[in-house]
Amino acid sequence: MWSWFGGAAAQKRKDAPKNAILMLREQLDMLQKREKHLESQIAEQDAAARKHVNSNKNAAKAALRRKKGLEKNLEQTSAQIMQLEQQVYSIEAANINHETLQAMKQAGAAMSQIHGGMSIDKVDETMDVLREQHQLSEEIGQAITSVPLGQQPDEEELDAELEGLEQEAMDERMLNTGPVPVNTQLDRLPAAGTSDLNKDKAKPVEEDDEEAELAKLRAEMAM
Repeated sequence: MWSWFGGAAAQKRKDAPKNAILMLREQLDMLQKREKHLESQIAEQDAAARKHVNSNKNAAKAALRRKKGLEKNLEQTSAQIMQLEQQVYSIEAANINHETLQAMKQAGAAMSQIHGGMSIDKVDETMDVLREQHQLSEEIGQAITSVPLGQQPDEEELDAELEGLEQEAMDERMLNTGPVPVNTQLDRLPAAGTSDLNKDKAKPVEEDDEEAELAKLRAEMAM
């Protein structure tokens, strides 16, 4: 029951500005109609005074008197209209300010509810935990990727072993190709250590031939 009455009272307070504005606008509408009616009557009395100004001065004067009274009522009506318009403007502005303030209060309450379980210390603590977990994740990743799968050989050892393999391959190719052919011109040359010996053997033979030829010539001359 209390909540119902409280809700009804709150709703009534909320509707009060709107009801006041509606009432003021109704009164404004009535005054504006009266203003137009007075302006019409003033125009009629002015026309009557002009009509009788030369023919009936008393009628013209009476028309002017009524015109003055109507103009006074018109001034009062116009002043009331201005006041009511100012009141409407003030209530509308106040209502807007009130609604804006209520919205800001609700926003503040919502933010307070959201931040109810939060504080700068808790935020800093949470950020520290996140940074620690991120650092731990990076360290674990580095530890996993840095596990040695075997001792890497030295580059100089690899070059030396590669050179040995190349030499073995070259030797194997030489063995598979057979004896190296000798140049025919080299076959014609005397072997090392035999050239002088053959020359010595050929020299007595040449001398014997010369002696034989000389003996043959002597015989022919003796004949």
